[in-house]
Amino acid sequence: MISSKGRYALRVMIELARHNNEGYVPLKDIAERQNISKKYLEIIAKELVGAKLLKGVSGKGGGYRLSREPEDYSVGEILDVMENSMAVVSCLENGAEECPRAAECDTLPMWTELNGLIHDFLYSKKLSDLV
Repeated sequence: MISSKGRYALRVMIELARHNNEGYVPLKDIAERQNISKKYLEIIAKELVGAKLLKGVSGKGGGYRLSREPEDYSVGEILDVMENSMAVVSCLENGAEECPRAAECDTLPMWTELNGLIHDFLYSKKLSDLV
């Protein structure tokens, strides 16, 4: 399940993509337009800046803007930054220890295929597709 943090991050990115040619957008404006707590958005924006998906400037005329053009972001990339894991089952998470039952697991091929379908779908959708 995608968390509210992941969903709100997408909403922030969409909002910034809509205002991409207007310079830096204050977080309070995004919070008001999206009806999301500014405090919660500060946490999300900090992570997005840390991942170099956004640029932030403090002070007068400050705010946030995209680091790249909207068509250069995939939905999967944004969600991967915000979510601890996008794996459908724990044994497929990045860094997971190999399951001792993997060789005889009848469902592992299905979970692996589903994981791949979700990954490919999310990485095929661009931020510009959502604007």
